[in-house]
Amino acid sequence: MTPSGDPSPGPTADQALPVGEGTEMDRLIAAPEAAHPGQSGFRLVSHGPEALILRARSALLAGRSLDVQTYIWHADLTGRFLAHRILEAADRGVQVRLLVDDMDARAKNQGFAALDAHPRIQVRMFNPFQSRSGMWSRVVEIAGRFPRLNRRMHNKTWIADNRLAVVGGRNLGDEYFGGDDEVNFFDLDFALVGPVVRQASASFDRYWNAPVVRPMRDLDPDAVTDEALRRVRKILESAADEALGSRFAGEVQEDGAVQRLVAGDWPMDWTDTWEFVSDDPRKVTLAGRKSEASRVISVLAPTAERARESLTLISPYFVPGELGTRILLGAAEAGRRVRVLTNSLVANDVAAVHGGYSRYREALLKGGVELWELKPASGHGVPATAFGTTGASLHTKAMAVDGRQLFVGSYNIDPRSRFLNCEQGVMAVSPALARQLESIFERQTSESHAWQVRLDEGGRLEWSDGGTTYHDEPHASPSRKLQAWLARVLPVEAQL
Repeated sequence: MTPSGDPSPGPTADQALPVGEGTEMDRLIAAPEAAHPGQSGFRLVSHGPEALILRARSALLAGRSLDVQTYIWHADLTGRFLAHRILEAADRGVQVRLLVDDMDARAKNQGFAALDAHPRIQVRMFNPFQSRSGMWSRVVEIAGRFPRLNRRMHNKTWIADNRLAVVGGRNLGDEYFGGDDEVNFFDLDFALVGPVVRQASASFDRYWNAPVVRPMRDLDPDAVTDEALRRVRKILESAADEALGSRFAGEVQEDGAVQRLVAGDWPMDWTDTWEFVSDDPRKVTLAGRKSEASRVISVLAPTAERARESLTLISPYFVPGELGTRILLGAAEAGRRVRVLTNSLVANDVAAVHGGYSRYREALLKGGVELWELKPASGHGVPATAFGTTGASLHTKAMAVDGRQLFVGSYNIDPRSRFLNCEQGVMAVSPALARQLESIFERQTSESHAWQVRLDEGGRLEWSDGGTTYHDEPHASPSRKLQAWLARVLPVEAQL
């Protein structure tokens, strides 16, 4: 990065290793691929422990390459466990590339720098800070370079041997895999095999080689040392032992879905119609609200507009704006059934986003759109500040159209995903998986999980779970309501 904060010339170009035939992953996947020429296989992974073990086992089975791209990588039980699995793979000779957004990663600079010292691990940071430590240097840098540092890489990809990919909403950390003791996310991944994996690898390469990405050894060369790697290796080995002996590990081992995965009973749905779509990483350098910068919305919007029977959306941070509201109301007016699930105010970790959503809520309901808001995963006290802290109950980002087509990715229906952050996802035609996604929606909108939001006879908002009806945001504290109200009345929607 140049002193002005503009992109420097990118790092040396590097490409994904091609598909081979000699690894355990090759042997597992080559035969099913050959039996479905021209098709790709897909599986929805909604269960947190299954999503964790899928990543861990793919790291174990990989013999050639591991490419990991993420927005957040926590240094908690599951985050350290996966890091140890990756380190073990590198020790076996697997070529590892780790691409992490620097907004979260900067606080773990020493750990990532240590991993970069491994001869088979490369670590690169997306849109990095120039300073590598210290709260005040971070604050000063954000103040001086806010338009640039406010734009982040929200993509999540895990690719093993260019044979298996996992993409979707999950970051790497306890709450994304059901391992947190307090609040866990309802989240969703797409597991992919076949040619679509090579599309995911091509997207990874485009980000990996982007001018807005810097190698860890260029950002902090003094921290990339063999001694640092030795220290981190001991920490990760200890963490792996802790993880394997934890209560969560015992629950995972007894989990039926995990046992089926380990036994190889893991059916895929095959289709010849799919599209892996990702934003251009240069999106973070664009000034202003340029909608053409979002490749993802250019696929999502027309697909939603072509709905003929039904449109089902799940978005934890839901601020539809003029475009989204027009599409949803147009579909409802045309007689399509339009259903949306998002977080309630009490379950939302970003109260400001709920304030932005509330601006459109009544218009959507009057226009025939059906709305549900998820109850908090644990009690009624999910911590939140205006611009986010711990975690929300809902983290899935998905869409089903006409019971035959579905999208799963990192894209929220909000201005931040459209104009600021880089996003990605997969669109596929599969009636079986579309129906499965609709079943997930129906389960999460059941009376035990969500409130349906309606307008009563007097035109007032009401929230009901079939047993109790509220006429104000259920269980939301006064401070939460104030934060949401401020976001509704202040001109901050572009940041939500």
